[in-house]
Amino acid sequence: MMQKKNWLYAVAAAALLASCSTGQKVVVAPVPEYEFRQLDTMVVTAPKKSPAENDSEKILNELPVYQSSHKRENDLLHTRLDLRFDWEKEQVLGKATLRLKPFFYPAETVVLDAKGFAFHQVSFAGNPDPLKYEYDGEKLTVFLGRPFTREEEYTLFIDYTATPSESGGSAAITSDRGLFFINPRGEEAGKPRQIWTQGETEHNSRWFPTIDKPNERCTQEMIVTVEQGLEVLSNGVLRSKKDNEDGTSTFHWEMDQPHAPYLFMLAIGDYAVAEEQWEGKPVLYYVEPEYEEDARAIFSNTREMLTFFSDKLGVKYPWPKYAQVVVRDYVSGAMENTTSVIFSDFVQKHRRELIDNHNESIIAHELFHHWFGDLVTCESWANLTMNEGFANYSEYLWIEHQYGKEAADYHLLSEWSGYFGSARGDIHPLIHFGYENKEDMFDAHSYNKGGAVLHMLRNYVGDEAFWAALGKYLTDNAYTAVEAHNLRLAFEAVTGEDLNWFFNQWFFSQGHPRLNVTYGYDAEQRQVTLQVEQLQDPGTMPPIFQLPVAVDIYLDGKEPVRKKIWIDQRTQAFRFDVPEQPVLVNFDADRVLLAETQDNKTEEALLYQYYHAPKFLDRYEAVLLLENGATSQVRKLMEDALEDDFWAIRGIAVSNIDESAGEAALARLKEMAATDPRSQVRVAAFEKLMSLEDAGAIEQAKTAIQYDSAYNVIGAALQYLSINDGEAALEYAKKLETETADDLLLAVGEIYAASGDPAYLSFFEKNLGNVGSFSAIYFLEQYQNLAMEGGLSASRQAAGQLQPIAFDTGKSPWLRFSATRALNEMRRVYMDSSDLAEQEFSAGLLEIIKKIKATEENGQLKAYYEQMLPDIRP
Repeated sequence: MMQKKNWLYAVAAAALLASCSTGQKVVVAPVPEYEFRQLDTMVVTAPKKSPAENDSEKILNELPVYQSSHKRENDLLHTRLDLRFDWEKEQVLGKATLRLKPFFYPAETVVLDAKGFAFHQVSFAGNPDPLKYEYDGEKLTVFLGRPFTREEEYTLFIDYTATPSESGGSAAITSDRGLFFINPRGEEAGKPRQIWTQGETEHNSRWFPTIDKPNERCTQEMIVTVEQGLEVLSNGVLRSKKDNEDGTSTFHWEMDQPHAPYLFMLAIGDYAVAEEQWEGKPVLYYVEPEYEEDARAIFSNTREMLTFFSDKLGVKYPWPKYAQVVVRDYVSGAMENTTSVIFSDFVQKHRRELIDNHNESIIAHELFHHWFGDLVTCESWANLTMNEGFANYSEYLWIEHQYGKEAADYHLLSEWSGYFGSARGDIHPLIHFGYENKEDMFDAHSYNKGGAVLHMLRNYVGDEAFWAALGKYLTDNAYTAVEAHNLRLAFEAVTGEDLNWFFNQWFFSQGHPRLNVTYGYDAEQRQVTLQVEQLQDPGTMPPIFQLPVAVDIYLDGKEPVRKKIWIDQRTQAFRFDVPEQPVLVNFDADRVLLAETQDNKTEEALLYQYYHAPKFLDRYEAVLLLENGATSQVRKLMEDALEDDFWAIRGIAVSNIDESAGEAALARLKEMAATDPRSQVRVAAFEKLMSLEDAGAIEQAKTAIQYDSAYNVIGAALQYLSINDGEAALEYAKKLETETADDLLLAVGEIYAASGDPAYLSFFEKNLGNVGSFSAIYFLEQYQNLAMEGGLSASRQAAGQLQPIAFDTGKSPWLRFSATRALNEMRRVYMDSSDLAEQEFSAGLLEIIKKIKATEENGQLKAYYEQMLPDIRP
């Protein structure tokens, strides 16, 4: 559910600024398609109806899609699971005891979600007489024998075998198997055997029977028996652990506070467990044994976050423990299972890899869910932003608290950019009852836009009211399911203000404003003029957004004067009395609007803004919009930006140094490569020196390779050295080749690939399982290039390594994609060869790639393969 982000968000920022500088939306009318209709013997050609015409027909002839909350007929009170596992068959051997009662009306049946089960017994607990039931492969309908009233509880016992199967998922969660066996038969050397679960949205019903809906909640027990030596983590408190005579161990976990079934979890594996305490509650970190010494660095500041969020919300962390566990081959970024969060293994790094690259955003995200999502849960997936919008915004809140507002606003840039990029392809309301598939709700609307809307709400009501309203919302709705109106009512109760205008506009309508802002000065009247036009498409979103906005007016050498305006017209003009012509008028001076804005400031105004406006986003905007400027003032600004207090602006300034830079700028660049306090800026400096073909920093590079604490800097220095002193770089590469950090694997791999020596193929083959994420693409590309340099025999050897990776669904999607990509590149090159053996090798690779495409079930990979290999058909 989380994305790994580029250090500078360069692409994101560029896209954001590009969108903000576009004053007009260009709409290209689609060329009509034609269809043939057979009417008796006459063929008539007619244009298809436009989408708007189709929408009009739907409005007239059918109700719009409405994805309602689940109707509660029975109330699940408690779930007790007794579980064992057949690792060989990848099966769950379960006994479920479910205590329920009718929700309101009498009930004589209960419908449970249970996908892909075989049932051995369905009865009342303590009574072996079987109950009648019907089962369609996904839902189990149990006939209770008589009507039960809401005052009567009943307890079912279900003995079953579940065989979770993969089928589908979402952009955030790439499989709905529910429970996953990792390397279950120990066939992958060096890879741990694990079992872990992923319940959201409604996937836990693939491994235990339940009412798998977000507006259901119950207490739970997990009695889990596994082979001795494995750890078992689940929700709640570990009541007991017993070693059995048959070589197994039984763990008894109990959760006595109700929570939604999708939050039930298991993680089983060989783990080192580090423990801390927070206000008498255990805080646990489960990592692979190799990372035991790094566990607290991996999950840095967890206890501090517990204190911060508890204090700000006025609601203490409500659960009995807080555990975090890393798993292999996870299908998401992380998951907020109550008291026991699962993380993908991309967070699992050694301490030096975490320098300037900590995991605290995702840690904060999942922790904040324990209030927003676990304690108070969205009542339906249409209301998902009531979970994810808050968790998304917690990242900003934590960064602001721990690292300052400038760092938080830099993080906000990426959130805005992610939403705007998504909105160009699809827009829908935050509260989206018209979704086609619930998995589609896990998008940049529910996450990014949801967090950005909360940021605007906080700015509008003020910090004190914001936190007081959140505390009231949590207290009033604890252990219940909620919708957006619950949040609005809490804010209205605290502020005394009708906030329907805000919630209707931002939660229940779709889109965002596109603004064109122009400035002027009426010398005769001594007035500043400000005009704001709303340019968003009124056919797809509100034609007018109501926008409370702060405007700061700067007179040269004086403190800014703030004017608060309310925009509620499609085109609106404002005039302000001033004693003289301002040097800057700064629209949205608080920098909070979720809007694409063409802000028509002059170069002079932007220069003044960089030096005098108070916020990071003021300086950031000025630097980006002036980076192509050629005046001496702009060049001086770029030189001054090398000394900016915030590292991202220094990084942009480094990227703007070009061949015309003077000796002073180049000297500063070399100094920054060695001494800048931020590792990403040191990397940027080495990369810029490479692009300038400046060989004057060889000694700085050698010093960085030997002494810098950050792996990314060592990798960049090694790449720089390989260009300017290849022999020295090769010697350093040999010393570093046992390191497994991605930055070093890529740098060493690049040097070995450039050598053309097939002897280094073994380096790549030893590390195919160590490289992760995007790095896999480049690492396997280097491997493929070196193999092809070695000729057909080496290429066959590499293909033999890559083929099983491409097919192995237990491998990460990035690694599988990278293997397929490398195989296809070899196929493409050898296809044009005049050598018959090489042509035959290419033809064999073609058949392999066809099979990869035909058998791939991961939705994202299928889309990637279709894009990369459009002409290859199974």
